[in-house]
Amino acid sequence: MNGYAGSILHCNLSQLTTTKISISNYADAFLGGRGLASRLYWEEAAPEKEALDPANPLIITTGPLAGFSGLAGSRWTICSKSPSVSPQTYNYSNFGGSWGTYLKFAGLDALTIRGAADKPMYLFLHDGICEFKEARHLWGKGAAQAREIIKGELGQGVRVLSTGPAGENMVSFAIVLAEDDACGAAGFGAVMGSKNLKAIAVQGTKGPEPADPEKLKTLSIFLREIKKKQPFQFPSLPQGGKVNKQICFGCIAGCDRYSMELTDGRRGKYMCASGPFYEDFAGRYYGELNEVPFIANRLCDDYGLDTNVVMVILDWLSRCHQNGLLSDKQTDLPFSKMGSLEFIEDLLRKIAFREGFGSILAEGPIRAAKKLGSSAEDLLGDHMARDGSFAYYLPRIYIANSLLYALEPRQPNSMTSEIGGTVLRWLGTKKPQISSEDVDSIAEQFWGSRFAADFTTYQGKALAAKMVQDRLSVKDSAILCHFSWHPGAIELFRTEIITEILLAVTGVRYDKSSYYRLGERISNMQRAAIVRDRRCGRADDVLPEFCFTTPVQDAFLNPDLLVPGSDKQPVTRKDSVIDREQFELMKDEYYLLRGWDVDSGLQKESKLCDLGLEDVALELRKGNLVR
Repeated sequence: MNGYAGSILHCNLSQLTTTKISISNYADAFLGGRGLASRLYWEEAAPEKEALDPANPLIITTGPLAGFSGLAGSRWTICSKSPSVSPQTYNYSNFGGSWGTYLKFAGLDALTIRGAADKPMYLFLHDGICEFKEARHLWGKGAAQAREIIKGELGQGVRVLSTGPAGENMVSFAIVLAEDDACGAAGFGAVMGSKNLKAIAVQGTKGPEPADPEKLKTLSIFLREIKKKQPFQFPSLPQGGKVNKQICFGCIAGCDRYSMELTDGRRGKYMCASGPFYEDFAGRYYGELNEVPFIANRLCDDYGLDTNVVMVILDWLSRCHQNGLLSDKQTDLPFSKMGSLEFIEDLLRKIAFREGFGSILAEGPIRAAKKLGSSAEDLLGDHMARDGSFAYYLPRIYIANSLLYALEPRQPNSMTSEIGGTVLRWLGTKKPQISSEDVDSIAEQFWGSRFAADFTTYQGKALAAKMVQDRLSVKDSAILCHFSWHPGAIELFRTEIITEILLAVTGVRYDKSSYYRLGERISNMQRAAIVRDRRCGRADDVLPEFCFTTPVQDAFLNPDLLVPGSDKQPVTRKDSVIDREQFELMKDEYYLLRGWDVDSGLQKESKLCDLGLEDVALELRKGNLVR
């Protein structure tokens, strides 16, 4: 099959066995990436099993565009039931770097892992086979450290993903760290830890074959020329060391991904969000920007902790201390040194190893605050998603994002940044990168109507959310990088370009209608998995209460909270909240557009059957979870 390695490997850690099946039964209906992952989860997962139960599968997938140069298509997906959200449910995480490409080079499009080893192990995948290797010598070591040890054992040509002590100790927000310091959220490091799985190494040299190499080459050249005209970079740059651009395998032109090396030889990634997460605290403590935020980021990576959750924890701890709810004695943390290297080293170690108060924080800020009581819950702040991570493109500013936050199992960064990131490009850091006419065009093409370009009204936002979900479901299945494939980042960006690339790679022709139908199928597959896990529909499509009650005061990279108004002039959303009645009406409209039942938010059997998901409808019917 053009674009595919051809195989899915099922691995059972309890029995130390593997079986291999063909990708052919999945490619047409789910493409790859998140679409394939959600379908495999549906087939492999048991809804009654908890996230850290050995029976809960960990699923890793690539897409048909991985392994080709000049497309920014070498991303990959991990999905599983997540311990980071309550109630636990299907969740996903999207990674960059090179690991996913080398999984394909090793002869695999996807990997599923069930069971738990009776001792620490790591997997070595190559030539389509799996070797089970002992990992006792790696247990307790940092994720980056374990990666380098494995590369020393197997050779520098292998690519490694691993988890750190946070994963081993099943911290709810433990990350997986892969080659090139690519990492992903949703607590999948804890799922690896629950399986006694320290790492997965991949190696291979057999690249995928495109259906039309010449056409693919022409498209790649075209994309590079377009990308040169509209580079996009976040304003935050590393401080205190040697900085180099770090480009993922097969990228078009790079993004704001940097690697940094200190004078003592320590090096690692420095990204848009994870890099500066400790900057404000360190800047206040030291009175200047220095290398401490970079070291803090590296500590999170090596321990295996999600910086977006640690950021919320830091803000919450600071407020609790200022309000007299927490003291140095209670927590064994030096609050007077918050912002120092000493403080962040102490905090992260306690969380990763579940030492003392760190064991409470290891459950994430929402559960930790609940354990301390209502006063602590009141201090959590209003920049937090349902998984306890720092929320970026806030619903109170970008109204359509309220549906995306409510409907997705985690903060859907690529989806919310399509809308919020378009506004940031319209505002520009020094000068606008796109015009008001561009915003209108993007809204009309990708959000359904020009009403979606007026950020002061609820009109058109339900359709915008649905179209963003469906289109990005295909993009995350193909699997394309959001930084390069953002409507505001590529001049003349069109869905037709992606369909032409898919044709050149796979030989399968999509038009706009079939492209969105594929996205709709994937969106419905994911929805079915979430509904089966949580046994709930509309009642679970909610926002944190502060979205309705706390007027918004600040925002990520948008200090004046400016958005396009009805006449495309900047209008501030400062002091705005989500109107509760309008939000529920938006949900009504969204369910109608989806063809779901409005009262319950559950899918209709007829809709699932129309999308070729008859078996899904049948299983949901058994639990009275379909209408």
